[in-house]
Amino acid sequence: MGKPGLLDLENHFAFYGAYHSNPINILIHTLFVWPIFFTSLILFYFTPAFYDLSQSGIFPSGINHALVLNYGSAFSIFLGLFYVVLDKKAGSLAALLCLACWVGASFIAAKLGYPLAWKVVLVSQLLCWTGQFLGHGIFEKRAPALLDNLVQALLMAPFFVLLEVLQSLFGYEPYPGFQMRVNAKIKAEIKEWQDKKQKKVS
Repeated sequence: MGKPGLLDLENHFAFYGAYHSNPINILIHTLFVWPIFFTSLILFYFTPAFYDLSQSGIFPSGINHALVLNYGSAFSIFLGLFYVVLDKKAGSLAALLCLACWVGASFIAAKLGYPLAWKVVLVSQLLCWTGQFLGHGIFEKRAPALLDNLVQALLMAPFFVLLEVLQSLFGYEPYPGFQMRVNAKIKAEIKEWQDKKQKKVS
């Protein structure tokens, strides 16, 4: 069942779902959310290192050079653990994806170097964010969730996109009745928003 406060997956997912009910907008977010996370990690690669793995001798020197323990690795680990706490099965998959993104982004960043990497990240971020804002404006016809709750929207979006894919393809639920309860909350939230919108118009 749902957990209280920060760990209440039902309420988190219902909040996100109320802003993403249009199928085309959902598809746009499915395509763009994880690339935003991935390219952010490319920039995080150039933050100060907490520990240089090249000093450990654990991995070959080429790998050690790329995998630096810094804000990028810390952010990936934090998100991965948070997702696991929210839901062990889907969260574990999300944590593996976070780790894979960190490894891939680190190697790309090391290969490109900062002068080229930030340009690649800038173009990617502009493309992805523009796509999402267009999805909300044209198809969802509702402002993005980040305008109402920035932290929740940014931190939870990768996990919600993954959950949506797992639900659509495999009918996955964190526990029996989850989707039914979330759908009811989403409908209630959308109705409340529509009522408020109608009052402003009238």
